[in-house]
Amino acid sequence: MNEKILVVDDEKEIADLVEVCLKNEGYSVCKFYNGTDALACAERGGISLGVLDVMLPDIDGFTLVQRLRERFVFPIIMLTAKVEDTDKITGLMLGADDYMTKPFSPPELVARVKTQLRRFTRYNSGEPNMPVSDRRAEIDIRGLYINSDCHRCTLNGKEVVLTPIEFSILWYLCSRKGSVVSSEELFEEVWGEKFLDSSNTVMAHIARLREKLGEPPRRPRYIKTVWGVGYTIDN
Repeated sequence: MNEKILVVDDEKEIADLVEVCLKNEGYSVCKFYNGTDALACAERGGISLGVLDVMLPDIDGFTLVQRLRERFVFPIIMLTAKVEDTDKITGLMLGADDYMTKPFSPPELVARVKTQLRRFTRYNSGEPNMPVSDRRAEIDIRGLYINSDCHRCTLNGKEVVLTPIEFSILWYLCSRKGSVVSSEELFEEVWGEKFLDSSNTVMAHIARLREKLGEPPRRPRYIKTVWGVGYTIDN
């Protein structure tokens, strides 16, 4: 195992706890107590995943996510001491893939790290062990092209940079084109967890996807909302 995890939290006890839990699982950990040093570390490359606190002493976690997303697509899990949905949605809208509320269970954090890394590896490796007959590698819908072998998405020939979660959502919707996919189905398929009032999570990622695709909010061309049912991409 050679994955390197970026851990950022100004609470030393929490940062140290996360570091120990991840090192016990064989991960390499780069630990920082502020956003500036964490950003500098990411710029040097080699980071596989980030675990970031929202409240930091210099630049806040939201700004840090935004800056990271300008250059990197590795998964990001945010830690927040607040339970309000606004904090969670803000993080997701800026590009975080998942969030956990403090206090959190260390085994659950490790499980989420593994899930995010597994998804990221899957969509960047083309699932080489899956029989070709069982795999549909690419989809093209009216100029929206997505390829699961190279984790590539283009819109009318222009590259669209997606995080692993965003790619997973778009791939699933494209593969089910013409069908309506509920928030519950989408969450359980993409996140691999039981859907428990996670509609805001799905909604935030859909909104960010639409933004990246340049979709008009009221008349989207691709990802359409079927009110009270879910989301669909027409044939």
